[in-house]
Amino acid sequence: MDSNKLFPIRDFKNTVFLKPLIESSEVTNVHAGDYSYYSDFNDPTEFLTKNVLYNFGISGNSLHIGKFCAFANGVKFIMPDANHATAGITTFPFAVFSDEWSESLPLSDYPFKACKDTIVGHDVWLGCDVTIMPGVHIGHGSIVGSKSVVSKDIPPYSIAVGNPAKVVKSRFDKESIELLLKIAWWDWDIEKIEAAMPILVKGDVVDLIEIAEEN
Repeated sequence: MDSNKLFPIRDFKNTVFLKPLIESSEVTNVHAGDYSYYSDFNDPTEFLTKNVLYNFGISGNSLHIGKFCAFANGVKFIMPDANHATAGITTFPFAVFSDEWSESLPLSDYPFKACKDTIVGHDVWLGCDVTIMPGVHIGHGSIVGSKSVVSKDIPPYSIAVGNPAKVVKSRFDKESIELLLKIAWWDWDIEKIEAAMPILVKGDVVDLIEIAEEN
């Protein structure tokens, strides 16, 4: 499988690998790792305009997506430029609407709240219509249920649901999670991943550790 192939599924145009889609665009602050994909009922190639919202470049923040992530239809990332300044009396963004108002107080002088980059780890599954708020960090191996709104960080290998999204359980025990993060299978050569696919899909942590130790 070529990670640089835009449409990875034969004769199917509703799923795209995000890395080649982003690299063919002019967007410089959105990044995705190999094999991460987005599926859309209509046109997944519009991901950067319809799913990464308010990305005006004012804040200087970025969106980082790891490898082997799966994003379902309607997943949306709200970028920090959606925020309004809240330190003063009004939240109205006067400077956006006219040069005269901008001269009174340039947009660059507005007291916007500072945000971290938005980070989605490796092997993350986001269900239909999930919304990710600015500055959130979703840990490796996590699952976020459909229509959830993620406004706080999600630990690795968690299952989170709701609005606001809350962790309802861990996918594995603490010791197993620590081992999985140490193994970091997503960083293996693709040939090794291909050989381990049966274990990755239906095996357990012990089986994966054995493969890691053998190699």
